[in-house]
Amino acid sequence: MNDKLRKIIRLPSETEWIEFKEAKKDFDFERLGRLFSALSNEANLNRKSKGCLIFGITDKPPRKVVGSDYRKSHPGLERLKVQVADHTNHRITFREVYEVEFDGKRVVIFEIPPATRGIPTTWKGRAYGRVHDSLEPLTLTKIERIRQQNAESDWSAEVCKEASIEDLDEEAIGFARAKFREKNPGIADEIDSWSEEEFLNRAKVCINGEITNAAVILLGKDVSDHLISPSVAQITWVLKDESGYERDYTHFGPPFILAVDKVYAKIRNLTYRHISGDSLFPTEVSQYDPYVIRETLNNCIAHQDYRKCARINVVENPDSLLFTNRGDFLPGSIEEVIRSTSPPELYRNRFLAAAMVSLNMIDTIGTGIKKIFMHQRERSFPMPDYDLSVSGSVKVTITGKILDERYTKMLVKRKDLTLFDVIALDKVQKGQSISGDEFKSLKSKKLIEGRRPNNLYISFDVAEKMDLKAEYIRNLSFDKAHFKFLIISYLENFDHASRSEIDRLLWDKVSDTMDDEQKKSFIKNLLQEMRKEGIIKRDGSFKTGQWRLTNSSNRKVKY
Repeated sequence: MNDKLRKIIRLPSETEWIEFKEAKKDFDFERLGRLFSALSNEANLNRKSKGCLIFGITDKPPRKVVGSDYRKSHPGLERLKVQVADHTNHRITFREVYEVEFDGKRVVIFEIPPATRGIPTTWKGRAYGRVHDSLEPLTLTKIERIRQQNAESDWSAEVCKEASIEDLDEEAIGFARAKFREKNPGIADEIDSWSEEEFLNRAKVCINGEITNAAVILLGKDVSDHLISPSVAQITWVLKDESGYERDYTHFGPPFILAVDKVYAKIRNLTYRHISGDSLFPTEVSQYDPYVIRETLNNCIAHQDYRKCARINVVENPDSLLFTNRGDFLPGSIEEVIRSTSPPELYRNRFLAAAMVSLNMIDTIGTGIKKIFMHQRERSFPMPDYDLSVSGSVKVTITGKILDERYTKMLVKRKDLTLFDVIALDKVQKGQSISGDEFKSLKSKKLIEGRRPNNLYISFDVAEKMDLKAEYIRNLSFDKAHFKFLIISYLENFDHASRSEIDRLLWDKVSDTMDDEQKKSFIKNLLQEMRKEGIIKRDGSFKTGQWRLTNSSNRKVKY
């Protein structure tokens, strides 16, 4: 790292994707976010594998190493990745953050990924760039240059030179014509009079009678997939038992317009008996809403990156369905989809998506995902989980049971909650982290208490209404004074205590919202604080030493 840094320092001037800052003590977080967006976009435009922001070195040649204390102490660098991801599209964040000793001084290096192909990186909804060494909003010219990257090639619109209409499935074409008629009832009679070639052209499946990749995927015979090789068009359904073992599976190839119903028929959409003792709920409901299953699977088909040569998977577990497809989630985040009031600007397979719209397979105006969430809310079932943590992959989990009836009752009663709030509360219910905006919204409505990222729990008002008073108290953590009093009492009675003995003393009393590592860290910090206050001391090493009270009379704990 030092060798690389030495080469960068020798550059005659800053490049548009490398920035030096002194940042001797601190650095404005907003400016950091705008620089992240700018360097990410410039790295993309200049075809670089990464951008770099370097703290602790002057920006004008000849550069000097001055050292940086940026986040040297609390809150430190470890949370910076999450904090930046909270305000960027796609939750894109630093690839790596390095602390190095260079010429005897601390230098911080931020490695920034280039903007996703076709999508400028934004900070709080706005894209930034650089003109020489000036930080400015990304120009319209540069925005279009990035967006055109996505328009350079639409694999789904490419023509299969060796394919003919004989490679398409007659049943699939008939089904497609019926769907097209449903979509356009005003010209139903005219549609019936069209030849197959004219229908396929008008339905935006073929181009001037030539067979496209989209046509093979949606309407091709089950033996026609070789026409798009090495790309893969396959949906795999897998059934797993309670132990996670595969009990059954089936592969489905083209035509996908018929495969969707075949996959749906495989899924055991059992009757879920919901005994709540409350007339607000039906006694029996199906595990999964048919619309939710079909819409999710059709989204996988429309947004799959077929050039990755991977399958679309539908994994059926006893209480959930997992859908996976390859390709980045182009809208960036689910929050952006929920908030958006306009159709998405980008599609990976624009021609395929247009064909699926014309054949009534996916929603016309791009609100399908939002409708999935709304259907789950109307049924009082948990919200879908979109896992976008792995680059180039989208995983969607649909839960087929109610996780907490009391939580569900609250959603039914609180009609004032926005879909954005419902999704955020659903994450809290599942013990998942929430974004800064979600946290602020739930806090302002007195729905949650605690601290991010993992120490959140429902508020007193909600606990009282949902009859969750005991859970609320377990989630509360006593203040430090109470824990200090317990340690002092223990040492007064037993003279000394090892770290493991103190852990046993406090473990069950620390908030249930903390995981094991957080509890260990909390107790460690508590002991160090008491040592600095002169209340206790440690005899021996960190691991095997014994904690004792000091001889000082300063044992009073401030409440």
